[in-house]
Amino acid sequence: MSKRKDGQVRGKYTLEFKLEAVRLVKGGQSATVTAKVLGMPKQTLDNWVRLGEKGQLKGAGDKPVSPEQMELARLRAELARVKMERDILKKATAYFARESL
Repeated sequence: MSKRKDGQVRGKYTLEFKLEAVRLVKGGQSATVTAKVLGMPKQTLDNWVRLGEKGQLKGAGDKPVSPEQMELARLRAELARVKMERDILKKATAYFARESL
């Protein structure tokens, strides 16, 4: 990761990671939630969705993606989905527990 002029670290993401994040958003998950769970800026994800619709989404660098990187991207996306499901179940449990009182 490289630093920008304002001192913040700029992330480099594999194409597979970007595609999986875009797939989550197009699958109905909120872009805000997806970006928060994946630990990235929402604007970056919005840009990827826009570029993905145009077919212009590219990965970081020209290096080939290793199987480990692909597995890591898949696991991160799965973790984001599971966390979202867990949060929904927490809210539903709290709602029904409050109703039963």
